[in-house]
Amino acid sequence: MAARGARWTIVGLAALALLELLWESVLAPQPANGAWLALKAVPLALLFPGVARGKRRPRQWLSLLVPLYFAEALTRAWSEPGRHAMVASMAAAIAAGTFIALMVWFRAEGAADEQPTHTRS
Repeated sequence: MAARGARWTIVGLAALALLELLWESVLAPQPANGAWLALKAVPLALLFPGVARGKRRPRQWLSLLVPLYFAEALTRAWSEPGRHAMVASMAAAIAAGTFIALMVWFRAEGAADEQPTHTRS
């Protein structure tokens, strides 16, 4: 179960970082200097190598950041029209899926740590 959670977390993180970058630069850019919003993909990109290696600290940071991306996407899906709302809805869905996969990974890892080891006396 931990391997499945790890795979889906890594895939979700990559998809979210790519979508955040494309959202503000190509898919549904904001008028009047909205391209700066594409920089919101940078924290996700910085966390990617550590998460891909399975390190705990980057995953802990990711668990704090992904809800912020989800909230921003949900707010924009609700308040913006047309394709902006569609792209924001996609970002919200990917962020939610990534967060769930990350929690599955943490839970499976914790369950594996709690299992007693059998030793012979």
